[in-house]
Parts: sequence; structure tokens; C-alpha cells
Amino acid sequence: MSSPRPTIDAFAAEFARYRGLAERAAAQLSWADLRAPLDPHTNSIAIIMKHLAGNLHSRWTDPFTTDGEKPWRSRDAEFIDDFADRDALLAHWHRGWATLDSALSTMTDADLPRTLHIRGEPHTLTRALARSAAHAAYHAGQIVQAARVLASRQGTEWQTLTVPRGGSNEHNAKMGYKI
Repeated sequence: MSSPRPTIDAFAAEFARYRGLAERAAAQLSWADLRAPLDPHTNSIAIIMKHLAGNLHSRWTDPFTTDGEKPWRSRDAEFIDDFADRDALLAHWHRGWATLDSALSTMTDADLPRTLHIRGEPHTLTRALARSAAHAAYHAGQIVQAARVLASRQGTEWQTLTVPRGGSNEHNAKMGYKI
């Protein structure tokens, strides 16, 4: 019997992959490094995490019955570093992802053509998921890149999150893939 949600499951897997990359990158840094922007014109990793979590919480709270840009969301405040500590940041981060996970758990592929709104603009669920996954991927990439630079600046050995440079053949062999 086939799953009634192969596309939803595929989106959920991609969201989990991006979340995992961001979390494994952030875990390699100190609290001070999470709060350090690469330069005065960029956001720190903590700010990026705060923004992405706020976006996910707003977009995926009651997505079919309320606009994705909630009146209670303060997007501008997401760019202010006001966390007391790493635990507070991670609690906020987990809340955003839990909201997404909860919403996805109630959906099937039959919901994909349903309409929802983001800032008054109609989207199919498919489009909203693609938009949200792209947003998460964009910020996960920022987090990983910033973490690599910050770790390098501190002289910390970076734990590679994906296939290491020069390791493609070994990785492919381990996965049973033959060229």
C-alpha cells in the first residue's frame, strides 16, 4: 500500500536535512561565536536562527485558516539579539521547527492544491512548502558558511557536515555506488 503523503514526506525530509545541517554547524561553536556577525553588515548565526524560527512559527501556525504573516509576529524584532543564553536561543529555534513538524504531520498529498495565504497572497500548499523549504535552505547555508569561517578564525577543527573534500570516491564506495 502506498503512502498518502509521498510529497509531504519528501518536503519533511528536506526540512529535516536543512535543520540538521544548521544544528550540527551551530553545535560546533561557542555561545560567543553564535552571536558574532562576520562583519557589521551581516547577521550573526543566533539572529539567523531566530529569524528562521520566527518565520516557521508564523507560517505554519494554522496555515489554512490564518495568513502566514501573523499579527503577533514581529519580524523586525527577529533581527535583535536578545537571548539570555544558548538554551533560550535553542528553545526558540525548536519552537519554530516544532510548529512546522506539527503542521506537516496533519497533511497529506491531497492537501497540496489547497490554498493558503502569505501576506495576503494566495499560494497552493505545494508552493508554500517550496517557498518555505527554499527559505530554510538559504538560511541553513548561511549558518553553515558562517560557522565554518568562525571556527577557522578560532583555530577550531571543523567537523565536516557532508562529504569531505577529496572524499567523494570513498563516500560513494561506502554507499555502494559504483561509477
